[in-house]
Amino acid sequence: MTLFAMIMLSLMASAAQAAQLEGLRQWTDSDGTRLVFDLSSEVNADVFTLDDPARLVIDLSNTTLDTNLGSAVNGRGLVKDVRSGVRAGTDLRVVVELEHQATPNAFKLPPGGGHGHRLVVDLAPGKGGSSSKASGGSEDPITAMIQKQEQAARSKLASSRPTENPQVAQQVSNEPTAESRQKAKPHPRRDIIVVVDPGHGGKDPGASGPGGTHEKNVVLQIGLRVKAKLDAMPGFKAYMTRSDDTFIPLRGRTRIARKHHADFFVSVHADAGGSSSPRGTSVYALSQHGATSERARWLAQSENRSDLIGGVDGDLNLDDKDQVLRGVLLDLSMTATVNDSLSAGTDVLSRVSSFNKLFHSRVEQAGFVVLKSPDIPSLLVETGFLTNPSEERLLRSPAHQEKLAQAIAQGIRQHFLRSPPPDSLLAWQRDQNRGGASNEYRVQPGDTLSGIAARQNVSLAALRRVNGLDTDVLRLGQVLTIP
Repeated sequence: MTLFAMIMLSLMASAAQAAQLEGLRQWTDSDGTRLVFDLSSEVNADVFTLDDPARLVIDLSNTTLDTNLGSAVNGRGLVKDVRSGVRAGTDLRVVVELEHQATPNAFKLPPGGGHGHRLVVDLAPGKGGSSSKASGGSEDPITAMIQKQEQAARSKLASSRPTENPQVAQQVSNEPTAESRQKAKPHPRRDIIVVVDPGHGGKDPGASGPGGTHEKNVVLQIGLRVKAKLDAMPGFKAYMTRSDDTFIPLRGRTRIARKHHADFFVSVHADAGGSSSPRGTSVYALSQHGATSERARWLAQSENRSDLIGGVDGDLNLDDKDQVLRGVLLDLSMTATVNDSLSAGTDVLSRVSSFNKLFHSRVEQAGFVVLKSPDIPSLLVETGFLTNPSEERLLRSPAHQEKLAQAIAQGIRQHFLRSPPPDSLLAWQRDQNRGGASNEYRVQPGDTLSGIAARQNVSLAALRRVNGLDTDVLRLGQVLTIP
């Protein structure tokens, strides 16, 4: 074979292996701008910013261009223009000209939801000059911290589907923790915190009815009623994301929930249809696809290390975990959060159905941004259709608002009566009526979880699993079921 032929074969092989940048999509909201690069296969990406003028640079290794990038620029948000060029012979460099300095957060998403491999870059207004490798797939260069106590993930992992790494499952389900050796603490009997979020507000009126009713006003009235009913329930305390006609960005609403260390988040809205005929209440939880993409976002963004709330018995710090375990723990936290949301949503719907038509008979799932907290169960309640004249009149009625608020508050209460946080007043009240059965044990002064497991001749993993423990720290008077 001639040298020329060998070179040509080498070039052809290299070209065949190269990924293609097939498209660029842009979204802009009050929190910033999101750019999504559609790729034919996974690539290594280096994302950084430059100043004077402000630019975002994305270097894609062994990638060719197969789209018109300029068509993606819509004149909104931070992006002014975009251009590309070949770098180092086989790499592609994309340069995005920005209106002003911005901070990028980049992460990869695997194929799903009708899309192939994607590189997502979120641009938040602020000082640029940062640099990062986009994470995703087998990469996980940025550590994260999630609120769920470490043992919550460990015990749930023991009863979840088998993992691809059985050694990890065995390690996290059976090994004693420092908390399992701690003596039982006094029961704090704390309130369960619920954050109520009336949608829209301020410059954003939301949907409007034929009678001139604005969604932002109706849902504020319903939200305030929900808060009043929760505050009247022993063991509950409610906070509002807004108590007046104020505009709050979507991510800002979940930050308020995190500030209050919320156990639950409920966003109240009113729907709009394409005609006047649709009517009825709907309840939404986060979709599995939305949870998957949000998991990638939280793993990828370093500022989230300190953004997740701290539990009563300490945060879960993932710095010392390998990348497989980090992903598993966060995945379990989000799965548990979605499941809790679906459970509470079913309770809300069952109560609404007693006095109002349901637009959806079961809890629907969607990727609403306002629901995307990996550690806070969340619901979005579409109370009714303002575009339906009869339902508009109902939504303006104080009596109907009271019924809706009661259904929402009681549905949330019912969920927590079944699964109260172990340090809450509801958990303490539940345990006062337990402890007499032969397979039950009431925690005494000086008890530890590992000590009880040893005395009862059961494994820690089984004790955690049967009791659904969210922490290895015991509370005085707590009742455990002995497997």
